[in-house]
Amino acid sequence: MANILWIQGGACSGNTMSFLNAQEPTVVELVTDFGINIIWHPSMGLEIGEQVTNILNDCIEGKIVVDIFVFEGTVIQGPKGKGTMNYFCERPMQLWVKELATVAEYVVAIGDCATWGGIPAVPPNPTESTGLQFHKKEKGGFLGPDFISKGGIPVINIPGCPAHPDWITQILVAISTGRIKDVLIDSYHRPTTFFSDFVQTGCTNARAFSEKVSGGFGKRGGCLFYEVGCRGPITHASCNRILWNRHSSKTRSNHPCLGCTEPGFPHHDLVKGSIFKTFKYLGFLPKEVAVGENKLSHYFKSGVGKIIGTDKKLFVGSK
Repeated sequence: MANILWIQGGACSGNTMSFLNAQEPTVVELVTDFGINIIWHPSMGLEIGEQVTNILNDCIEGKIVVDIFVFEGTVIQGPKGKGTMNYFCERPMQLWVKELATVAEYVVAIGDCATWGGIPAVPPNPTESTGLQFHKKEKGGFLGPDFISKGGIPVINIPGCPAHPDWITQILVAISTGRIKDVLIDSYHRPTTFFSDFVQTGCTNARAFSEKVSGGFGKRGGCLFYEVGCRGPITHASCNRILWNRHSSKTRSNHPCLGCTEPGFPHHDLVKGSIFKTFKYLGFLPKEVAVGENKLSHYFKSGVGKIIGTDKKLFVGSK
C-alpha cells in the first residue's frame, strides 16, 4: 500500500479536476486495484479546517507515513521570500511544502505551476512564484537543484495546463508498485514514457505539415503550425497518442497546441502576443522549426513538399 498526500498551492485547481477524470487507471482503481491510500486530497478529502492541519502535522512528525507527496500549483514565495501571500492551515504554504517534501518517500509535481512556475511565474512575477525544482527552464526552483527525495530520485515532473489525467495515475501506479526507478526521466524530470515524442506524433494534420499546407481556425485540412502558432512539432507530450477523454486532442479539434508541457509556457521566449500567431522571417519562413531539425533543411523540404505534395511520385521509371 502507498500513502498519497495531495495538496494544492497557488493559482491552480485544474489538475485536481483532471485527475478525477482519469480512465487508465481510474482514481477508484488506484484505491481498489493498486492499494493506494489517499491521505488527503483537496476535492476528495472529508477533513476540513483543523482536521487538515492535524493530518499535515502527523505526516511531518512521522505518525502518518507519506509515500508520495503530490503538489499542484505554484509555490508562492512573496513578498520578499516570506510566502505570506499564500496561507494554508494557518501557515505560509511554502513551509508545508518544504517540510512535507523532506519526509515523503517520493515527490511529484503536477501541472505547469508546480513543475516550473507556470503562468504566475511570468515576469514581473509579483507573487515570486516558482516550481518545486525548476523555475521556467532553470533547474533550482523552491526545493533547489540538488533536492533528492528519500526514495533517491528528484522531483518527478508531470507538466501540462492541466496535466493529462492518465499521465498522473500511471506514474502513481509505477511508484506504488515499486517500478518508478525503471521510469526514465528527461532533463526536465519528465517521464519519457509520456514526454519523449512530440504532440505532432499522431496528429491528423501531420501530412499537411510535411506538405506545408497552411491551416487556420475553422479551416479543416491544413496545418496550424504555419499561421496560428501551433507548437505541436516542438512540444514534448503524448496528447495525440493518449487522447484526452480517449477521444480527441487540441490539434484534432483544429485548435493549435500551446506548448503547455514545456517550461517556456505560455510565451516560450517570444514577444507578447505570440499565442495564436506564428512568427516568421521575411514574412514566410517560420522562426521556430521542429526540434532536432536544421532550419535550412526544414525550409527546403517544406518548399518541395508545398510544390509536389507527399502523395506524388518523384521518379517514375519508363516501362
